[in-house]
Amino acid sequence: MDFLEIAKARQSCRSYDETKPVEQEKLDAILEAARLSPSACNGQPYHFTVCRGGTAKAVAAATAGMGMNKFAAQAPVLIVISEAPYVKSAAVGSRLKKIDYRSIDIGIAAAYLTAEANTQGLATCILGWLDDGKIREICGLDAPVRLVVTLGYAKEGDPVRPKKRKSLSELVTEK
Repeated sequence: MDFLEIAKARQSCRSYDETKPVEQEKLDAILEAARLSPSACNGQPYHFTVCRGGTAKAVAAATAGMGMNKFAAQAPVLIVISEAPYVKSAAVGSRLKKIDYRSIDIGIAAAYLTAEANTQGLATCILGWLDDGKIREICGLDAPVRLVVTLGYAKEGDPVRPKKRKSLSELVTEK
């Protein structure tokens, strides 16, 4: 599968097969892909907390406020992505340029993680609606939680939906 095929096939799953666990070797490959993602000054200013069982259910509940993300409780694995400190050079650059490199790096890592999950035959959904304080407490984290990624096998028959995206002409200008 080439990258364009991955990009076309990957979607946000909202229907997981709760009876099928995620194999450790697949999870390891997914985390390795995220580890290899580019980051400002190679600083990797993030931490991944892998949650299963009761911890996953508790984290899922902390993403379900106001009726959001109800499907998260079906996923056998939730990966919490929290901030880690900048390396000094990235911290200086962030202050001087007023750019939040850490958030950019977390987004890139999440993209690599979800792309590799797709190649492993797994489904994902990136969640930004979450209760930071509750998830920190559940996972024993001191740093802000930025994203939670649900991970598992899509339920049998879960169709690949057509992509609804802007056209290239709306997104690209060549000069």
